[in-house]
Amino acid sequence: MPEILDRARTQVLENGVGLDEADILAVLNLPDEHLPAALQLAHEVRMRWCGPEVEVEGIVSLKTGGCPEDCHFCSQSGLFTSPVRSVWLDIPNLVEAARQTAKTGATEFCIVAAVRGPDARLMKQMREGVAAIKAEVDIQVAASLGMLNQEQVDELVEMGVHRYNHNLETCRSYFPNVVTTHSFEERWETLRMVRESGMEVCCGGILGLGETLEQRAEFAAQLAELDPHEVPLNFLNPRPGTPLGDRPVVEGKDALRAIAAFRLAMPRTILRYAGGRELTLGDLGTRDGLLGGINAVIVGNYLTTLGRPATADLELLDDLKMPVKALSATL
Repeated sequence: MPEILDRARTQVLENGVGLDEADILAVLNLPDEHLPAALQLAHEVRMRWCGPEVEVEGIVSLKTGGCPEDCHFCSQSGLFTSPVRSVWLDIPNLVEAARQTAKTGATEFCIVAAVRGPDARLMKQMREGVAAIKAEVDIQVAASLGMLNQEQVDELVEMGVHRYNHNLETCRSYFPNVVTTHSFEERWETLRMVRESGMEVCCGGILGLGETLEQRAEFAAQLAELDPHEVPLNFLNPRPGTPLGDRPVVEGKDALRAIAAFRLAMPRTILRYAGGRELTLGDLGTRDGLLGGINAVIVGNYLTTLGRPATADLELLDDLKMPVKALSATL
C-alpha cells in the first residue's frame, strides 16, 4: 500500500481531516495499480463522513447563450462561433421542468442563466419563477446566475433560494488561461457573500482544461479552503467553436484518480457528478466513481450537452443499494 494511502486512512478516514495540496498531488500521481485502493479508501471516507445517501439534482437554463464573458470552454459565450444562441425560458416551462425533475426523485432543482451577473429583468424572472415553482412543486430551488452584488444575494435569500452555484472552474494560477473577462477573485467574492448570507455554497469546476496535475491539486486545495457544501465535478466535453474545442477528453483513469483525490481533500462535502462524465467515464466508470467518493448526481441533460437518461442513473443507484436522499432530509 502506498504511503500516501496509509496516511490518508488515518488522517481522513479516521480523523476526518482532508489532505493538503502536496498529498492531493500524491494521490493524483498514483500508478494505475493503486487506483482501486484509492477509490476504495475514498468510498470508505464518503460512507463514514457523508453516509450512503446520494443527492439527485436536475438543472434547467432560464437564459441560454449570448453570454458576454469569454470562458474558453463554454459554448454559451456570445464571443465564440459555437452554435448556441440566446434564448429565454418562460415561467410555465420552468415550472414544468421542475415538476419533471421532481418526478425522478430529485430533491434539488437548479435554475441557471448564461450571464456575467443578473440584471433587473433576470431577477424579476427569478422572483416569478421561484414563487411559481414553490407554489406547485415540492422541491428545493437552487440558482446559478453568475457574479452577484450584496443586494442580489439578499434578494435570492428572500426568494427562498437555498443553495447558490458559482464555480471557480479551475485553480487560481490557471484561471487567466481559461477566462480573461473577469478574475478568479471576483468569483471568490461572490462565494464569500453567498456563504455569509446563509445560503449553501455550491462550487466546483471542470477538469481537463489544460491544467497540470499540480494545478489540479491546487484547485482541490483551494476548494477545500472555501469549504463548499457541494462540489460539482465536471470533465471537459470539448465544444465546437470554443477555444478549447480541440482539447482531448480526460482519460477515464485520470478522472477516477481525481474523484478519489477530491474526496480525500474534502471528506464531508457533497461531491457531485456533473457534465462530461458520460464521455470520460461511460457506464462502467460512472459506477466506479460512485464507489470511489461520489455521492450526488445531476440527472438528465446539462445546459448545452446531453446527459444519461435519469432512469439509467436511478437504476444504477438502486443496483448499488445507494438510497436517494429524501426531500425531507434536505429541508
